[in-house]
Amino acid sequence: MSTARTLRVPGRHGYAAEFSPYLPGRLACAAAQHYGIAGCGTLIVLDQNESGLQVFRSFDWSDGLFDVTWSEDNEHVLVTCSGDGSLQLWDTAKATGPLQVYKEHTQEWDPTVGNSLCTFRGHESVIYSTIWSPHIPGCFASASGDQTLRIWDVKTAGVRIVIPAHQTEILSCDWCKYNENLVVTGAVDCSLRGWDLRNVRQPVFELLGHTYAIRRVKFSPFHASVLASCSYDFTVRFWNFSKPDPLLETVEHHTEFTCGLDLSLQSPTEVADCSWDETIKIYDPICLTVPG
Repeated sequence: MSTARTLRVPGRHGYAAEFSPYLPGRLACAAAQHYGIAGCGTLIVLDQNESGLQVFRSFDWSDGLFDVTWSEDNEHVLVTCSGDGSLQLWDTAKATGPLQVYKEHTQEWDPTVGNSLCTFRGHESVIYSTIWSPHIPGCFASASGDQTLRIWDVKTAGVRIVIPAHQTEILSCDWCKYNENLVVTGAVDCSLRGWDLRNVRQPVFELLGHTYAIRRVKFSPFHASVLASCSYDFTVRFWNFSKPDPLLETVEHHTEFTCGLDLSLQSPTEVADCSWDETIKIYDPICLTVPG
């Protein structure tokens, strides 16, 4: 693995990281004070240059920030979610407070009108992760503490598929960029499972190796059968589920829970993660730089 570019953010524990889909090398990180138990949160926007990682913008919020994503139609806009149950819209072109704040984050929102479009009900416990389908308009997946993965349809405002995917809380899910029927889940039982939405009775693959709960899982945007996962075991692991020995590499460069993870849309080798050890790292794992 290449030497990681590291930024230390004292007093802030990382929960989520996402590369900009527009600007190469730009990264957003959602973080919280006191491990997210109490205190405020910070949205950190980073750029890379010859000297390493530099803070481009930093925004504080009154509660911990636990997730972040970039707008798909504005290169400057980010959305975060916080422990007070709200969503915040931030304009990184301005060093000011949020553009808008939404109070009911279980709903689908239209930022142009400031009202929720639809409410989806069905999960019986906290929802940890949602992801839009990159293939099917108006379709998204959600992972919950009720041990299910659910597929939803905006057109009907209802659930299409309910999958009892694990026997423990499911903390993360992602949709394969190359297969419209493939979704992966990561859970407290330390396993990753792939689900073919045409036949959900059994997972099409199961990946074992983490020793504590899997906090986040991401499919590669460049390799159809490659994915990455990060865990409370302090590691990031890279997998190829099409191989007999699927574990490609284990990265151990954090000293606390590793909660945030993303793979760059601009570079086929670049990965970012963040951890409770107050660091954000960008690096190129060996398995993504060596062909095969």
